[in-house]
Amino acid sequence: MADSRGDLEMVTLIDLLVALVALVILWVIVSLPVYGAARIVTSGRATLGEAMAATLGGAIVYVIVLVGVYAFVSAVFNHFAGIIAFGLAFIAWLAVYRAAFKTSWLGAVGIAILAAIVIIVVNFFLVAIFGVGIPPFFHPF
Repeated sequence: MADSRGDLEMVTLIDLLVALVALVILWVIVSLPVYGAARIVTSGRATLGEAMAATLGGAIVYVIVLVGVYAFVSAVFNHFAGIIAFGLAFIAWLAVYRAAFKTSWLGAVGIAILAAIVIIVVNFFLVAIFGVGIPPFFHPF
């Protein structure tokens, strides 16, 4: 007998728990390149906790600034709103790195560039060895 929900499955508490654990594991994995890059740029002062906070905080600030700026400037700058929003969101992400690691703007850019290089290399090896990669929306750049 068919159920009134059709072919949709009910999401269980176990499903949500598995998704949460997977997101935390992915967050740690994505924070490692940021941690390594920050240790290099800050001469070893960075901690994994700071890297994890910067990764999470940077992503949250990035999305808020990207959506907010796009919503406000799209009426005026129409075709360039996405570019302006992306630029300001990236600067906001760098500001999070700058604050989290107590470094200069150049240091924050260095952390972002080194982390991007490391994550690209790690992703290449993950795909080559296991056939899976880090989802693109989790890259720390």
